This record gives sequence, C-alpha cells and structure tokens, in this order.
Amino acid sequence: MFRLLPLLLCLLLCTAPARALTPEQAHAIASGDDTDARIAAMNASLAAAAVKPDARLQPFLQALSAEELKLAGAQLLIVHADGKAEDALSGAAITPPPARLDDVSLNNRLRGELDQALAALKLFSAKPSERLAAAKALQQDASEARLPLLANALAQESDAAVRAELQLASAAALAGSADVNKRLHAAKLLGGSDSPSTLLLLNQRLAEESDMAVKSALQNSLRKVQASLAWGERLGALFTGLSLGSILLLVALGLAITYGLMGVINMAHGELMMIGAYATYLVQLGFRQFLPAGLFDYYLLAALPVAFLASAGVGAVLERGVLRWLYGRPLETLLATWGLSLALMQGVRSLFGAQNVGVENPAWMSGGLQLLPSLSLPYNRLLIILFAGLVLGGMTLLIKRTRLGLFVRGVTQNRPMAACMGVNTARVDTLTFALGSGIAGLAGCALSQIGNVGPDLGQSYIVDAFMVVVLGGVGQLAGTVYAALGLGLSNKLLEGVVGAVLAKIAVLVFIIVFIQKRPQGIFAMKGRSAEA
Repeated sequence: MFRLLPLLLCLLLCTAPARALTPEQAHAIASGDDTDARIAAMNASLAAAAVKPDARLQPFLQALSAEELKLAGAQLLIVHADGKAEDALSGAAITPPPARLDDVSLNNRLRGELDQALAALKLFSAKPSERLAAAKALQQDASEARLPLLANALAQESDAAVRAELQLASAAALAGSADVNKRLHAAKLLGGSDSPSTLLLLNQRLAEESDMAVKSALQNSLRKVQASLAWGERLGALFTGLSLGSILLLVALGLAITYGLMGVINMAHGELMMIGAYATYLVQLGFRQFLPAGLFDYYLLAALPVAFLASAGVGAVLERGVLRWLYGRPLETLLATWGLSLALMQGVRSLFGAQNVGVENPAWMSGGLQLLPSLSLPYNRLLIILFAGLVLGGMTLLIKRTRLGLFVRGVTQNRPMAACMGVNTARVDTLTFALGSGIAGLAGCALSQIGNVGPDLGQSYIVDAFMVVVLGGVGQLAGTVYAALGLGLSNKLLEGVVGAVLAKIAVLVFIIVFIQKRPQGIFAMKGRSAEA
C-alpha cells in the first residue's frame, strides 16, 4: 500500500547532509530569540543523526526539555539536579561548575518540537513498544524535516506493527509538505491504510487543505479508509452485544431457578450477586496480604468457589429463615425479598463502607486480542463469554443429569406426588434456592472483573434479569439463553443507530408488546407458577 514511499524517502535521505550535532547547531538550538531558527537547527541535527547517529544528541535535548541546559559564557553545560555539571557536547565532567550560569529560555512551541524530537530519537530504541509509541507520536504535527529520520528507522525496522506506523508517519509528513505534488501523492498513499488513526489524520488534512485536487484525493482516501474499517466496527458491535448478552445470561441464570422453577419473586437476587462480588474482593485482599506476589494472578480461581459458596450459604439461610413460609404467595415473597435486599445492602455498607471497592484484573485478563485494526476484543470480556457458557453447561447437566436435578424437576412439576414418592421437598427447596443463589454469586464474581463493586451493584442488573426470565419463558433455560443474547445484541445494535437511552426504551417497549401477545414468553411456562 505504501510501495512508492520507501523510494521517495530514500531519495530524501540521500540529499540529507551528513552532520552530527556540531557546536554551532547546539548554540543555535539553545540560544537566540528566533524560534523558527532554533527549530530549524533542531531539525537539522535530527536529520544529521539519521545519517550519522550522535550519542550526545538525546542527552542534550533531554537536558533542554528538563531545563537542565545552562550557558556558561560560550560553553553549554548540563547541570543535573544533584549539582554535578558536564559539557553538553563532549560529556566531560566540569568540576567545579562555573559560578555564573545563564538559563536557556523555552516557549510552548519549542517544547512541542522538543517532545517530537525526543520521540523521533526513540525510533531506534531496543524496545518495540517504545518504537511503536514514538512512531504514533510522530504522526501528530508531522513535518518533512522528520522524513530522513523516518526513512532510516523504516530501513532498520523489522516489527510489522511498528513498520505500519512508521509508514503512516512518513505519509503524514508528506501530506503536510508545501509541494502540492507531494501532498497529492501522500493523500493517495493514505487511502491504502486500514488504521483508525488515519481517519483523524485525513480529517485534519482535509480541514487544512486548499488545493482542490489534493482535497479530492483526501476525500477519496477518507472514503476508502472508512469502508475498510466498517467491517471491524460491525463485528465490534456484534461482539459487544454478545458480551452484554453473556452478562445478562449469567445474571439471569440464578433467577431462572429461584423465580422460574420455584415461583419466588426474588428481589434480593441482585444483592446475592453483590455478595459474590465482595467475596471476590476479600479473596483478592487475602492473596495480596498473605501470599507471595507471584500467586496474585491466580486469586480469581480461588474466588470462584468462595463466591459461589458465600452466596449459596446466604441464600440457604434466607430460604430456611423466611421464604419457606411464603411458598405459593408470590406477592408476599416479593415484599419479603425486597426487605431482605435492603437489609443486605445496609449490612454491606456497614462492613465495607458506601464507596466502591477496587477489584483488580489478573494479568492474564488484561489487554485484548487485536483481530483487525479497528477491532480489539478485551480478554476479560472474552473470558466472561466463555465462563457464561461453562456455567450454563454445568447448570444444564446438573438439572438434567443428576439426582438433585431429577428431584428439582419432580418437585417443580408436581410437589404432592414427589412428596408421596419419598422426596424430601423441603430439603430440595433449600438446595434449589441455594443453587440459584450460588449462581448469582458466580455472576457477581464475573461482574467484579468488568465494573465497580459496591453496595448498589445488584440494583443495576435486577430489572434486566427479570426481563430476560419473563421474555424467555418462566422456568425455561433455553428461553433464558435466547432472551439474554437477543436483548444484549438488540441493545448494542440499536445503540449504534438511536443512542443508548432510546435503545433501552425501544427494547422495553418490544418486551411489553411481546408479553401482551405471548404472556408465556418465548417458551411455554412450566412449574409451580403454571400450576397456580
């Protein structure tokens, strides 16, 4: 895409003067009232460094930027914070430093050019990350004076990502040229880029360009880049919707058991998630304070069972202490669990305070998978999608393949008959409610990795969880999956068109209309509610 660019840069490189930082250039950079002349001297020294590297140039510019460069008559000195002085050009120590030293003045424009110059010198760093950052920094306010340096860096660069950014920086430098033909050529070159940063660059050049031919070429390139990035944006919207759907699924799975199978309108479901999130926070604290630092990245593996057991334990206590007396009276379970949710929130506020607590991602969940220039998939979101699938699979196996699952289904479908067959229905109720609560705890553990953990965490998800369960069909796991993914994708796809608020309203209106037409949800209602 940039086939002609190396040839052009090599021609410019061949015409550059082969000079290192000379005393004349150093004085021209450090002194004088003409800012243009000082910048020109700095650019000349950088161009010379591209041909003949000068080890003193970077310390010289760094000292100038840090205001450690001083004038002692005709001599330039670097005076460090500890009072030691050295010659700015030779590096020789000056002991003792002269009594009279004059400061070197800087203005904002010079500071900006200094930052660019120091970034340019980092193009030859041994670390690819520093070279990549330097190449990106040089794309801002790029000038033709940097072309020899960029060409030299491009000739030595082996990393593909850094090469792409260097080529973009070179094209950006040509796009700012006073020569119309060079700008026209650069505009065509930029059209072959598929980097999101090219869009900003093209828009900036389009706003500044006066030549109609160049402007037309920039507009064509802008359309090409937008078209090449469009697929990445579409796939990004789908991934975001899938990610939201998996979070809704995690949140609603526990409720699908307590509300769908048991008929308990559990308004404390969000607070059970909150308990799972705080359990994760405590495990993180324990790993940080009592175990070697190298084990910290594994704290999440220990937090998962702890979050499940903590929420399941609280759920079992609630069922045994309050809810078992309210079966068959859904409105009273609503009021009772709402009161319990308030009590749980206040209890957490008393223990941990009203402020959010910090839960840190393990190192292996940080960063993302770069599939396309405009599409990066965060590892924490990818792992939550995988985790939601694993929880769903585990729960399906538990309900359909285990003895407990058989008892749950039996009690749900016909409690008197199950009791006659010797099933301890009270114990099944407790275990079922604890299972739903434990899954809520797992959801809280997962949510702690992507958002804030505070006493109000559950309130943000409880309405969405009920919408998913009702839309999917009460007591239907398959319906819960379809509803969660459908709502997540619908929300994110509509957000791109009408905005977040209108998208939420549109989804809510759709659910209301759908429930009016099909009260049983996507799948037919089963369980105690249906019998009632």
